[in-house]
Amino acid sequence: MPKFHVLLDSGFAKVSNFATEVLSNTYSFILAIILVVFWLFNRDFNPLAVNELIRDFIHGASFLSLFIIQKSFNHFSAALHLKVNEIVSSNDLTNNAVINAETKTEHEIEELQKEYTDLADQVEHDEKLNEEK
Repeated sequence: MPKFHVLLDSGFAKVSNFATEVLSNTYSFILAIILVVFWLFNRDFNPLAVNELIRDFIHGASFLSLFIIQKSFNHFSAALHLKVNEIVSSNDLTNNAVINAETKTEHEIEELQKEYTDLADQVEHDEKLNEEK
């Protein structure tokens, strides 16, 4: 079952990245404007069929875009937090694995976050030992 989840998550990430590229394209925006203008001003030409079809398409695209936007935001947010953790914990032995973290999968980001959590726990433990001395 975990392998299926990884495959499903990986597939959704690929679809989400592709959809983000397509939806954030200038040409997609221009096409959307043309579609909305056509829908608004096309009341005389078979208004029921064409307008209902366009309305349903717009509602469906908007609904699916919510999930794509949320997936992209979660991925970006996780990568940003990881980069901030790298800056805060930087030292002579800086971990270069976080360079271009936004291109990593969520699983890879979670693994790196666990490493930084362990590092923070170790630093906190060392500080308590130094205070006791």
